[in-house]
Amino acid sequence: MKITIIGGSKGTGAQLASLAHAADFDVTALSRSGTAPDGVRAIAGDATNPAVVADAVSGADAVVVTVGGTKGAAQPRTAITESVIAAMQETGVRRLVIQSSLGAGESITQLPALMRPIIKLLLGKALADHTEQEAVVRASGLDWTIVRPTSLNDKQPTGSWTALRVGEEGKISGSISRGDLAACILESVTDHSTIGGALGVSG
Repeated sequence: MKITIIGGSKGTGAQLASLAHAADFDVTALSRSGTAPDGVRAIAGDATNPAVVADAVSGADAVVVTVGGTKGAAQPRTAITESVIAAMQETGVRRLVIQSSLGAGESITQLPALMRPIIKLLLGKALADHTEQEAVVRASGLDWTIVRPTSLNDKQPTGSWTALRVGEEGKISGSISRGDLAACILESVTDHSTIGGALGVSG
């Protein structure tokens, strides 16, 4: 299976690239730096440029967007996701998974009530970007899945996590390691039951 990761040079994206390569995926990573884990095809470029993204996603079976904020940009995640969607529509790639954040959109209800105003205060701009990013994804007509992690840490992966849609019984709290989040995203890529769903994820 061929997978393209937008933002695969560090953090969750790099861990995802490593996991996918170890699982015998054919992996391409697009980032500004053009760096990627061993065995991964690395492309340097601006992910807000659909022509650059089209080169990276052409022939892929799935695309994953896992990008953070960009200094000086108002809604960088949304801009990149719009570019990715345009490139996927142009090249005929349908499977899209994006990393958003718990608290975006209706997922604010998955947070403990006392935490909601604090999260909005501390992460308001980022969550607004993620909420708009999710809206763009939902309107794309692609086979999409949204993954919304709680706060991230760099602890050793445990190999387990909780993934719940809004309204499902269970608890989303605490944090999740980047390694476990990467494994959850990789599992979601091939799990077609997640298509059209947004998953709140915690460790």
